[in-house]
Amino acid sequence: MTNPHGLGAGTRLTFNSPLSSERADRLAADLAATKPATVLDLGCGWGELLLRVLAAAPDASGTGIDNFGPDMVRARHNAADRGLADRVTFIEGAVADHLANADVVISSGAYQAFGDIKTALTGIRSLVNPGGRVLFAAEIWERIPTAEQLANMWDGITVDDCLLLPDLVDTAVATGFRPLRIETSTRGEWEEFESLFLAGSEEWLLANGDHPEADAMRDRVDAHRAIWLRGARDVFGFAFLTLGVPG
Repeated sequence: MTNPHGLGAGTRLTFNSPLSSERADRLAADLAATKPATVLDLGCGWGELLLRVLAAAPDASGTGIDNFGPDMVRARHNAADRGLADRVTFIEGAVADHLANADVVISSGAYQAFGDIKTALTGIRSLVNPGGRVLFAAEIWERIPTAEQLANMWDGITVDDCLLLPDLVDTAVATGFRPLRIETSTRGEWEEFESLFLAGSEEWLLANGDHPEADAMRDRVDAHRAIWLRGARDVFGFAFLTLGVPG
């Protein structure tokens, strides 16, 4: 038996980001308040936030795009379970190949599909219909990491890989948006995300400690936890910007 959860499979997570259900419902309500007809989620994962927006905007149809097939299967299953399958399409493929205009555009942790932050915001700005809304969520530095903290994070990461929150907001404004809400993940949201990210693998290790794959899985889990606790904790953040464009 191999580990059915796999490190990072997301099976225990509601969102593939440090986001609580309470915050997600409020964000969805804000995006739905403009009564959009179309919602586009770029790099949607399993589409949880997109589905919540559609539930709050009963006249809207949605499209989610992601290149990871298992997430698309999960998204379609969840849409069917909630009676939303006739209002949403999930496309497996590259974001750049399936761009379209929409009243609401979501990009959460997926700006890399465009390249860098500025390129992503510029590209997304061209997709939003007049008077529309964008939810743009991205990794930030809560504070500039020390050399020791960087050394305890991912291989190759540098201080240039993220912006501070003020710089992220300035970039959004410079590309034609007005910020309607600026917020960041709490420590509690991060702890929930990181714990559940590893939970399936940890439980598998408890039940299969003598499995031939156990040592390799244990090393991967321990390495990920060390990055979180010794490098990224309270330094690596996540921002949610609700952005508007003129009507």
